Amino acid sequence: MSAARVRHAERSDLPRVAELAAQHAQYERAAPPASDLAGRLAVLLFDDPAPRLCCLVAELPDGELVGYATCAPELSTWEGREYLHMDCLFLAPGHRGLGLGPLMMDAVADRARSLGLGEVQWQTPAWNDSAIRFYARIGALGTDKRRFSLRVNP
Repeated sequence: MSAARVRHAERSDLPRVAELAAQHAQYERAAPPASDLAGRLAVLLFDDPAPRLCCLVAELPDGELVGYATCAPELSTWEGREYLHMDCLFLAPGHRGLGLGPLMMDAVADRARSLGLGEVQWQTPAWNDSAIRFYARIGALGTDKRRFSLRVNP
């Protein structure tokens, strides 16, 4: 995978990113993403005058996109500082274990550094043993927490 690269997503990549997000949701046993995800991401990434969201893509030498990571700055009240929250990291089946994961994590860490942030945080399902092993191999520390969400009507 030495010729593969990780780069910032372009507007033209978003339909494929939406496909990968649908695969990611299925893998995590979650509801599928919104049918207009590519358009929603375009607004967040390219149409917002001060975009916070960053989307990185893993690209093979032939131009095929096989993974993505998204991240945005967040606040830690307890620590009184910002950190980079990695919301998603996904590599398509058949492209895991080939060295793309470390490339993606390096790119996310570079994004944190470019924003002057000293930490990246993320979560993964407790049953995702392969991801947990990968994160441990790169030196990440895990904590036990449960994630909750509450839908509200705007």
